[in-house]
Amino acid sequence: MLRLVIIFLIVAIVAALFGFTGIAASAAAIAKVVFIVAVILFLLSLIAGGIRGFK
Repeated sequence: MLRLVIIFLIVAIVAALFGFTGIAASAAAIAKVVFIVAVILFLLSLIAGGIRGFK
């Protein structure tokens, strides 16, 4: 999932360099959303692992 964040971030940077501000803004927004989802899923798995206990 973090791979998607990096891909969209690179697309946003390249689009910004070429002056496609609409595409850059969209790619940056998508990267931000995917990153937030990845962080939330990571925290949920961390909490679930803590509740179940480490064996």
